[in-house]
Amino acid sequence: MNKRVVFFLLALILAAVNPAEAQQAKNIPRIGFLIASSPSPGSARIEAFRQGLRELGYVEGKNIVIEYRYAEGKPDRLPALAAELVRLKIDIIVTGGSSPTRAAKEATVTIPIVMAQDIDPVGSGFVASLARPGGNITGLSNFAPELSGKRLELLKETVPKLSRVAVLGALTLPANAQVLREVELAAGAFGVQLQYLDVRDLKDIESAFRAASRGRAEAVLALPSAVLISHRTQIADFAAKNRLPAIYYATEFVEDGGLMSYAPNFPDLSRRAATYVDKILKGTKPADIPVEQPMKFEFIINLKAAKQIGLTIPPNVLVRADRVIK
Repeated sequence: MNKRVVFFLLALILAAVNPAEAQQAKNIPRIGFLIASSPSPGSARIEAFRQGLRELGYVEGKNIVIEYRYAEGKPDRLPALAAELVRLKIDIIVTGGSSPTRAAKEATVTIPIVMAQDIDPVGSGFVASLARPGGNITGLSNFAPELSGKRLELLKETVPKLSRVAVLGALTLPANAQVLREVELAAGAFGVQLQYLDVRDLKDIESAFRAASRGRAEAVLALPSAVLISHRTQIADFAAKNRLPAIYYATEFVEDGGLMSYAPNFPDLSRRAATYVDKILKGTKPADIPVEQPMKFEFIINLKAAKQIGLTIPPNVLVRADRVIK
């Protein structure tokens, strides 16, 4: 009799506790992080996002859950990954670039989407304006009109006799349209002829450098591309093999053997993306949160890469670097 009473009381306790635990688990926010590249190039940015969340009181695995999805440099995988996150009924999708944002946009019109960085969210049709996004998408833009022209200027200052530059990357990506316009304007001002080389897959990289060689390119300017950053070591190796000075749009290229980069501080953007997540979780609509632009920029030079191709960086360029890798 006593045993039956004990079991009955235990059953009552479990019945009371389980619903509470289930409700608590249900209330833990679930974030989807959609990235076009592999985990490696995005590791610093992801850690910065986590740091931003911690600063706001969110601890991954305790009071917030993050579902990571990587396309591994294969943009065609993004729609399926975005659809998977939607099926998981997550609360917010955070995207790491234009291609993931487009995939998320096509997958849902109701789940809030936070851009950790996007080249041109207005030009890409993601938001109505930076001040008034107007839909389910907001976040941060890494777009600064002068950046692409500034990269070409730095190449010209590094190689004063420069006359032909191969432009490498995702030429058809809508977000790169304004970037290309800025490059063309700068090329006209500096008297530089451009050679456009579209890279959509890993197999395009080697053929692009062969085309650059045939076109007598004297330097390379890389455009934002999930394929390029996922295979940045190969890109740097091909540039070195062909003795081509190259400037990139992200610091990861230079840290992995590339020559130069001039770019926004992407980890800072990712850290700031956490504030958008926090605001949305607290009830603010994405449509009412203005899109912010980059505040920090970095110019990085890799002297080891310069030595490898027999290039001497002019002192007036070297002194402007925020960081020099020796």
